[in-house]
Amino acid sequence: MRSEQSRGAILREAASKRILLLDGAMGTAVQDRDLDEAAFRGERFADHPSDLQGNNDLLTLTRPDVVLDIHRAYLDAGADILETNTFNSTTISQADYGTGAYAWELNHRAAILARQAVTEAEARTPHKPRFVAGVLGPTSKTASISPDVNDPAYREVSFDDLRLSYGEAADGLLDGGADVLMVETIFDTLNAKAALFAIDEVFERRGEVVPVMISGTITDRSGRTLSGQTGEAFWNSVRHARPFAIGLNCALGAAELRQYVAELSVVADCLVSAHPNAGLPNAFGEYDESPETMAVQIREWAQAGLVNIVGGCCGTTPDHIRALAEAIQGVPPRSVPEFPPSLRLAGLEPFEVQI
Repeated sequence: MRSEQSRGAILREAASKRILLLDGAMGTAVQDRDLDEAAFRGERFADHPSDLQGNNDLLTLTRPDVVLDIHRAYLDAGADILETNTFNSTTISQADYGTGAYAWELNHRAAILARQAVTEAEARTPHKPRFVAGVLGPTSKTASISPDVNDPAYREVSFDDLRLSYGEAADGLLDGGADVLMVETIFDTLNAKAALFAIDEVFERRGEVVPVMISGTITDRSGRTLSGQTGEAFWNSVRHARPFAIGLNCALGAAELRQYVAELSVVADCLVSAHPNAGLPNAFGEYDESPETMAVQIREWAQAGLVNIVGGCCGTTPDHIRALAEAIQGVPPRSVPEFPPSLRLAGLEPFEVQI
């Protein structure tokens, strides 16, 4: 039995005692370093035919020092769970840069880097375990929606395309030492279901299981995902996976996201997570919400009993995570409710038949 499985038990124990803290944005931290095309290419991809600047995941191979420094900064700020630099590390998303063949390696090396940072932090404070969450992002394509308004039946990607791509990524993350698999920033529930199916296949083939986190994205103030579901309908669609945590991230700031996190906290019989943006983007696509403002809002969430895991998404920095660590200190985690058996279905809206 792999040690990660026992670490999963340690993670569950920690979550039963306190609110856990995710790290913050990787993209913001990379942008702050103002890296040029040469930095993304490195020696290995010096002659690659496509532009690579902006492919942040590729820095895992070409500038691992940058990725490791970002991980260390978030751990120093108080993060309990470190997300791998793999948001776009699937064959589907990497195909945009002509680097799809490196997907497994990107996931493997990213998990190793995150594990290195976690091991260093645990050596300094052995009483506080930290964990590596292997990130499976939404990909650059959607299985539910046509990209062509003139052909609504057309799909750029199939369920099996997604399943195979996610399976390869999950293998790489587990091979590199991920404690958790996180399917995050889900805008299309069908994409997420392909990821969860792939994870089950990987678990069965490998003979091991690690905790799974699922985090959707409410795309605007309508309270729905891009594929049209409400938060509760989304939960009904993925609860069969029996995740360690269900949550929301990205798109909205804490103030706008609160009501949808509250909705999940009422209906979910697992842990609830949330890592919002640092407010809504301004006219320049930047995020202005200060660490102090965000911390006040997240502390209110914690005191209201809405969350078990919190962190930051776009625009958040180590300063935001440090402020959140202080805000949730001493606040007990949300109590996980128990529900009687019911038939729970979902289209765009939830539907429950009570037995």
